[in-house]
Amino acid sequence: MASKLPEDHSAPSEQSVTPKDVLLFIPNLIGYTRILTAVLSFVCMKRHPVAMLSLYGISGFLDAFDGWAARKFDQGTRFGAVLDMVTDRCATTSLICYLCVLYPQYFLVWQLLVSLDLTSHYMHMYAMTTSGSASHKNVDAKQSKILNLYYTNRKVLFGVCLVNELFYVAVYLHSFNFFWLGTVLVFVSAPVWFFKQVANVIQLRAAALIMIKLDAADKSKRKAE
Repeated sequence: MASKLPEDHSAPSEQSVTPKDVLLFIPNLIGYTRILTAVLSFVCMKRHPVAMLSLYGISGFLDAFDGWAARKFDQGTRFGAVLDMVTDRCATTSLICYLCVLYPQYFLVWQLLVSLDLTSHYMHMYAMTTSGSASHKNVDAKQSKILNLYYTNRKVLFGVCLVNELFYVAVYLHSFNFFWLGTVLVFVSAPVWFFKQVANVIQLRAAALIMIKLDAADKSKRKAE
């Protein structure tokens, strides 16, 4: 009769992490709060500009803390990185959509800005992922000095993103006759906003080149086999 193998009564490793744990990571909880406050700001956009400004501002301000929490508690995840970028893109796009309502005469400008923002960030993340990068923020200076500065310097990244959002918020507030928070802020934030659009174009071009080079390498490898 074959001997019976001893049963394993060892406790599960304390280091194991479950999908539920990842969902409840601190930076991801901050991300969920960002989504909630952003959605509430959308609700307030039509009639309550002060409430909208407060809620949208909270959502944007928390963007600085999810990254800090990820580094502080070693809770950086792919899900968190994508959640952060998607939240940013959806918030900005939704605000620009409402600017189409407030300033319909510039609808083509708003459409082009949304298209540039979405395509440049999607293609950049896809290009970095397919090229084997662990994060879309790991941009080498050889690829682009501007993108390297933008993504590797946290102060530059946060400052540019903040002022870019301030520009759109200022344009929104201008329609409600908020002079200091509207008209003046539009002109103050415009140069940084313009830089962000240039960075988006550079990012789009760099991402396209990465994918084209990968495609060329794949085709060459298949022909050589």
